Amino acid sequence: MNKTNKISVIGAGFVGSATTFTLMESGLASHIVLVDVNKEKAEGEIMDLAHGAAFVKSVEMQAGDFKDTKDSDVVIITAGAGQKPGETRLDLVKKNVEIFKNIVPQIVRYSPNAILLVVANPVDILTYITYKLSGLPSSRVIGSGTVLDSSRLRYVLSKEFNIDARNIHAHIIGEHGDSEFPVWSHAYVGSLGLDDFCAREGIDVVELKERAYNEVKNSAYNIISRKGYTNYAVALAVKRIVEAILRDENSILTISTYNSLENVYYAAPNIVGRNGQVLKICPALSDEEVEKLEKSKKVLKDIIADIGI
Repeated sequence: MNKTNKISVIGAGFVGSATTFTLMESGLASHIVLVDVNKEKAEGEIMDLAHGAAFVKSVEMQAGDFKDTKDSDVVIITAGAGQKPGETRLDLVKKNVEIFKNIVPQIVRYSPNAILLVVANPVDILTYITYKLSGLPSSRVIGSGTVLDSSRLRYVLSKEFNIDARNIHAHIIGEHGDSEFPVWSHAYVGSLGLDDFCAREGIDVVELKERAYNEVKNSAYNIISRKGYTNYAVALAVKRIVEAILRDENSILTISTYNSLENVYYAAPNIVGRNGQVLKICPALSDEEVEKLEKSKKVLKDIIADIGI
């Protein structure tokens, strides 16, 4: 790890403030900068967090402007219009494009060597926009993708089987949205294939898969209908991605990355290290999964075509 690790978080809303907290508590950063158009909101968040300095590893906390993000190692973009009840992630596109046109050039101006991690929704589209606006290599512009969705799937299966979620190995890929899907052909409980495990335990695997998928797909909508937003689990997902970057772990995470042949960002298993995306390692998919991925990519490509960037 570098002697210093500077992380900047753009956006002090529910997700940005929760992310700042998880990063402070993690001990990953030596310097954290929180930027928001509402400077007083950012200052209030930092003041509140800084009062816990005696309980965490030493870290400089700062509410600042874009110039204060200079020479960041990682810049996390959470800023954007929030998702409202009944609104899909893709409904947010037009509201957020203009915001990104204002913030991305300033980020790159002050931190041209940073890894840009986009979290704001719809994340695949906004990561694509960030890539196009930034002029940076695509490997250094990544989205949080379906890292959270995959964790949700592992949680659902872990509760079903009463097994530690860390020992459930399953991925959600494609769009971080309604067209995402689980890669059931490569889902494992420990080292045992999901189908084999369910057969051994007398579990109706078809019913389980359908129920688990629907629960994961509707998770955000169900949370938003109750509390108005999601923030804690996504902040933990972001912390996990940043950890893989700053520690140069070469960990496998379902971040959103660029497919240059099809000019689209979508989530798939990728090796993540200090330079961002190292390598995409999506497994061989079943025919049904290939069809679902193509449909998911088409959803995203159609949106990109409408944006005209």
